[in-house]
Amino acid sequence: MKKNHKEMMKARKRNIKLVLAYDGGHYHGFQRQTNHVLAVQNVLEEKLAIIFGDEIELAAAGRTDAGVHAYGQVVNFFTDGTIPVERMVRAINSVLPEDIVIRSAVEVGRDFSARHSAKDKTYLYRIQQGDIPNPFTRQYAWYIRKKLDISAMQMALAQIVGEHDFSSFKAASNVTMSPIRTIYEVSCEEKSEGIIELFFLGNGFLYHMVRNIIGTIVNVGLGQTTIEQFQEIIAAKNRKYAGATAPAQGLYLYKVTY
Repeated sequence: MKKNHKEMMKARKRNIKLVLAYDGGHYHGFQRQTNHVLAVQNVLEEKLAIIFGDEIELAAAGRTDAGVHAYGQVVNFFTDGTIPVERMVRAINSVLPEDIVIRSAVEVGRDFSARHSAKDKTYLYRIQQGDIPNPFTRQYAWYIRKKLDISAMQMALAQIVGEHDFSSFKAASNVTMSPIRTIYEVSCEEKSEGIIELFFLGNGFLYHMVRNIIGTIVNVGLGQTTIEQFQEIIAAKNRKYAGATAPAQGLYLYKVTY
């Protein structure tokens, strides 16, 4: 957002924070797109303008990729609209498509930013296993037929807890951002119906970082990469040594903490 435009937006009376969930399967990511490419932000800004009577420009906690979902995406925007907070959720949901849902709305202080005020984020990744694919999870999990060694995956994942240089897991195009990140917690557990859930809680994540870690840790689960080799991949700080990027449909922005 240009400086003069940002100042114009912040001159408005109210700063609204929304928590939303969405199915990213039909969108080209969250971030606003042009040239007839549909993103979640495009839809949300258009519908919020109807409800609030203002041109709306959102700030978001995370710019999820095409096909990635969210349980707890957070946005904020400035408005002169007068609709009471207690009516916002129902009013906004009434004009949104069914695959985007507002979960909560609050009025916050003027200094709050969904992007810059975040302390940490939690991502969830789902893998579906079994001899027969489940057609009802194909858009929401990565299907892997062969049985994964979850114990080995857990031991390998323990190596990424703490502050590390995650260069081995960043996108090849991500050359300007610092690769130093802190992971506070990681878990990997098998749930019902062959679903494996992996949670990552950290102070920030590089572009494609979680999906690149998943692609590498699955190789550990398949016995193609040892735990020692996984440690060497981290230490190498070189993307070419890590596994392929895991599919987008298994990833969810689960929670943002402020």
